Amino acid sequence: MKILIIVDDYMPSSIKVAAKMMHELALEFTAKGHEITILTPAPSLSKNIDIQYIDGIKVLLFKSGNLKNISKIKRAINESLLSFFAWKATGSYFKSNPHDAIVYYSPTIFWGNIVGKLKKLWHVKSYLVLRDIFPQWTVDNGLMKKGTPIYLYFKFFEQINYKKADHIGIMSPLYLNFLKATRKDAYKFEVLNNWTKINPLKTPSDYYRKQLNLEDKIVFFYGGNIGHAQDMQNLIRLAKRLKENAVAHFLFVGTGDEVSLILSEIEAHQLNNITYLPSVDQETYFNMLSEFDIGLFSLHPGHKTHNFPGKLLGYMELSKPILGSVNPGNDLKELVNTCNAGYVFDNGEDEDLYQAALLLIESETLRNKIGMNARELLVSHFSVEQACSLILNRLN
Repeated sequence: MKILIIVDDYMPSSIKVAAKMMHELALEFTAKGHEITILTPAPSLSKNIDIQYIDGIKVLLFKSGNLKNISKIKRAINESLLSFFAWKATGSYFKSNPHDAIVYYSPTIFWGNIVGKLKKLWHVKSYLVLRDIFPQWTVDNGLMKKGTPIYLYFKFFEQINYKKADHIGIMSPLYLNFLKATRKDAYKFEVLNNWTKINPLKTPSDYYRKQLNLEDKIVFFYGGNIGHAQDMQNLIRLAKRLKENAVAHFLFVGTGDEVSLILSEIEAHQLNNITYLPSVDQETYFNMLSEFDIGLFSLHPGHKTHNFPGKLLGYMELSKPILGSVNPGNDLKELVNTCNAGYVFDNGEDEDLYQAALLLIESETLRNKIGMNARELLVSHFSVEQACSLILNRLN
């Protein structure tokens, strides 16, 4: 079967978990005998279309507007035009190169139009990997008002995105129950966990510990988007509580609209127990993560939908105990805590988060035990083989 995968960011330059996940899915499809093409934007491309091969996977690049490190308005405009630019660059190619199925990833919400064109052209099924309930989460967090023109604009394209999918994979059983009670097309939705290719564990070096002068520290590592949806103030509060702890140190690696918050808090409160680094490539990220002690995450308490941060896959793969906060009702909390893969609390339960951090700081044995449980949870619930099989069953 020839499968087209559509994603807004891809390997090898991408630092996003989505790029890694979709590349690993493509490799797994290939291992099962299928022929894969990736369709992805490349703002820096000097021509409309280019074909490259990455690990044997055909990657079809099309020129688009910039999607990173620009204002929200410009990003919204450029994302809105993704389907237009994709079809303009690749329409003639796809007319003479039909595929048997389409898998597409959201965010972004703007793939619906090109998916619709290709489905009409090829008469095939499509599967939407839905990882972000936008624009709803912005309403929940007070960033956008329901019913405003911009909300209705985004909602229009979100519904096109859903309409063009035959099947939609979401991350949360509880959210699936909500959809079954509220949507006429709930039959389309099912739980599709995040996934990763699970590699053998390697003995970490101490290169980054030495580079960052953290050789005698217990390091809480946070990697990924540093934005409003993550509520970084929550993690800053924990760092403040541990400011006088001689061994506790926080390392934040990533980009986003709350980087300035971290930097200002470091300066205002002289938080010498925090180090911030900008985003790094995938290989550097995982080498860095392998050396440190505890995987840290946070979700904004205003979220009403259930989210599984992709960064947790890396923490689990490298046997790091998980420590973090979620929005109330998020079923991730029960999953991690029940499997003893870490400590997860509702955002705002600061004392519980602090006490759990102390437990992990004080016991290497506990960190190792919980880290091994985290890896076992990954193997049992989040392998790329499981995701691949589920998607193929639907497309067939």
